[in-house]
Amino acid sequence: MVIKEMTGGGADYCFECIGSASVMAEAFKSSRAGWGKTIILGTDGNAAPVSIPSSDIKRGRSVVGSLLGGIKPKDDIPVLAQKYLDKELELDEFITHQMGFDEINSAFELLTQGKSLRCILWMPGAKDMNVA
Repeated sequence: MVIKEMTGGGADYCFECIGSASVMAEAFKSSRAGWGKTIILGTDGNAAPVSIPSSDIKRGRSVVGSLLGGIKPKDDIPVLAQKYLDKELELDEFITHQMGFDEINSAFELLTQGKSLRCILWMPGAKDMNVA
């Protein structure tokens, strides 16, 4: 209700980012009647159902998911890879750690603790061969 009051009827776009089914439903309820759009970004490990009144959908509200940012892997990943190789897309600054594959559990620990942005995991022998 607070968002509806603050926006005079609801937000045009609502983003759910934590993966909670109840927050997904709240985000939808916070969207504007008639044209509000809710974008689900969070991942719900339990795949819990989300209850949304069908009458709200018929009246124009919508819900969409965005897995991997909405890219089409078959088409977009080769383009992004080429842009990286051509130095048009700078990604190296986002790499905070590099570890051997045998340290994968430590890498996930760093990630869940918020201490790592992106970690490169090297397969045994790959780093020694200068494979990047």
